Amino acid sequence: MLFHFKNSHVFWSCLLTATLVLQGCGGNESHQQTTEVSMALVQAPTFQEDSAYHFVQKQVDFGPRVPNTSAHKACGDFLVKTLSEYGFEVTEQKFSPTTYDGKKLNARNIIGSFNPSATKRILLSSHWDSRPYADQDSIPSKQAVPAANDGASGVGVLLEIARVISTQPTKPNIGVDIIFFDAEDWGNSDVATDEYAGFCLGSQYWAANKHQPAYTAYFGILLDMVGAKGATFQKEGYSMQLAGEIVRNVWNIASLLGYSNYFIDTQGPAITDDHLPVNKVARIPMIDIIHTRQNNLAHTFFDQWHTSHDTMEQIDPQTLKAVGQTLLQVLYQEAEDTAL
Repeated sequence: MLFHFKNSHVFWSCLLTATLVLQGCGGNESHQQTTEVSMALVQAPTFQEDSAYHFVQKQVDFGPRVPNTSAHKACGDFLVKTLSEYGFEVTEQKFSPTTYDGKKLNARNIIGSFNPSATKRILLSSHWDSRPYADQDSIPSKQAVPAANDGASGVGVLLEIARVISTQPTKPNIGVDIIFFDAEDWGNSDVATDEYAGFCLGSQYWAANKHQPAYTAYFGILLDMVGAKGATFQKEGYSMQLAGEIVRNVWNIASLLGYSNYFIDTQGPAITDDHLPVNKVARIPMIDIIHTRQNNLAHTFFDQWHTSHDTMEQIDPQTLKAVGQTLLQVLYQEAEDTAL
């Protein structure tokens, strides 16, 4: 399997599993032929896209959430307060990683747990920090990235899920853990030589130092860049390799909900992201819902990725709705299965 860092060239590889038929390995598009599994969808609550959009806007209003800045601290405090208000048991995991370029960060992973005594747990996550420099601007800049999509969108979706769960008269009978990973986006694959090229510092720390030593989850779902207009979520390569059955289940539910124009039934590139340490070190099967563009080897992600233009203008409430409603349905399907 070839690595694809979030700011390097795209590499493709063929994942051989019993349910995949791949064509055109080695650089051509890889297609996936699947049969949609019929299932009865249980009643799930409604995901409010305007509320999720507000949560994205709230984060952006703090300014770029770069570690060691006042905006980062203020936004982190807001995330802790909001999860607590929605009845989640909150743990702040503070740590001090050293970046690839020698900077010491004041970082914290923020973990919110719903129904903490439940044995069956689902883990949902996104990173909440901003990239410290806009290296993908037409003229690379030392200006920090606003990070509306690459960071805030996933957090906004998860805050709305927390709000929705908290308002239901009948709560799902499973545990839900929301982790906002910090220090994800301070890497450089052109310079850093470690396995993650300086990225994913928060998820690496959590995977090796879980907030509860014996913590485990049935499965996990990572959100990354899930708010852009016209977003497409291909089946990310490592997710298929490490947790393919979960990918197929989530994409099937999205299709049954009418979101197959977002959740594309196509094999995508393998992306080094926060789900990798969760899979490889914490040993929890986690998939990555991440915006990647089809048939575009030069530009894998959305146009404003790692630029100063990753602003609220790029965020579409309908994309947030597609992702958030799908996740709520996944949670309530799992709760129904547990009740049977």
